[in-house]
Amino acid sequence: MTRNIGTADRALRVILGFALLSLLFVWQGNLRWLGLVGLVPLLTALVGHCPAYSLLGLSTCPLTRRR
Repeated sequence: MTRNIGTADRALRVILGFALLSLLFVWQGNLRWLGLVGLVPLLTALVGHCPAYSLLGLSTCPLTRRR
């Protein structure tokens, strides 16, 4: 897997991931599980590869940008 996530994109994914995970502790009731969605941006930021970007042919990583 080639990296297709740049530094700024990675930082935003980490912030979004932690914000969504915090819903597990803030929300009450049946919708708490939606906080687990925060694992997706955290994992993609950790790996540096986004499958959706690959499908769309996008890359925010300056080292692997196509010309």
